[in-house]
Amino acid sequence: MEKIISYPISIIFYLSFGLFLVIFHPIQWVCLNVFGYQAHKKSVDYLNFFLARCTNLLGTRYSFENRDTVPINVPIIFVANHQSLYDIVGIIWYLRRFHPKFVSKKELGKGVPSVSYNLRHGGSVLIDRNDPKQAIPIIKGLGEYIEKYKRSAVIFPEGTRSKNGKPKEFAQSGLKILCKSAPSAFVVPITINNSWKIVKFGVFPLGLGNHLQFIIHEAIPVNEFSFEELMEKTEKAVTRSIKI
Repeated sequence: MEKIISYPISIIFYLSFGLFLVIFHPIQWVCLNVFGYQAHKKSVDYLNFFLARCTNLLGTRYSFENRDTVPINVPIIFVANHQSLYDIVGIIWYLRRFHPKFVSKKELGKGVPSVSYNLRHGGSVLIDRNDPKQAIPIIKGLGEYIEKYKRSAVIFPEGTRSKNGKPKEFAQSGLKILCKSAPSAFVVPITINNSWKIVKFGVFPLGLGNHLQFIIHEAIPVNEFSFEELMEKTEKAVTRSIKI
C-alpha cells in the first residue's frame, strides 16, 4: 500500500527537488562570483534547507542528537555511515555552522545542477575511486584546508551507500590522510539511521514517513591517540548505534 500511495507523492517530490536544484544553480554562481565565499555558503545552506523541506513531502522527519557537543573554532572531521544522498542534505543544513566539506566521487562533479557546482567550487573534493594514488594529495589538501580555516570535512569510510542499513567495513586510508593533514582536528563520529528507507524501493517510488536520525558521538582529539586507536573508537561509536 505504501508503494502505491508513494507514486504520485514521489512525482511531486522530484519536481520540487529538481526545481530547487535548477533555481539555486545561478544563485550560487552570482553569490560566489559577486559576493564571495560566505555568500556562496549561505546559498548552499538554504538550497539544502529547501531540499530538506522537499523530503517533508514524503513524511520525512529529521532529528540531530548532541549537536551542542561538537567542538567549535577547531577543525572537525565528521565520520559517518552512509545510507542515501539525504544524509548529505541533512548534514549540510543541520551542521551548517561547521562549514561541512565532502570527499565525493568525481562523477558528481558535472551534470547535476547546483550539486556539481558546489562540489567544484565550495571547498569539497572530488576523487577517482579507481585511482587511489590520485586521491591521496586531494584528500591531503582538504585536511590542510580545514586545519587552516577551522572548518569541517565529512567522510563516509564505507565508500558506498548501504542499501539495507547494515554497515559495511570502514576503509582507513581517507581518514588517515585527513588526520595527518589536520593534526589539531577532532574526529566526530555520526550514526545515521533510516535514511536508506527513503530509497528502499529504489529511486522511484520513494519510501514514506521515515524518521532520519543523526546521532553525534563524543569528539575524539586526533593528537591524543594513535591512528589505530582513533579508528577503532570511531568505527565502534558509529556502528554500535545503527538500527537495522
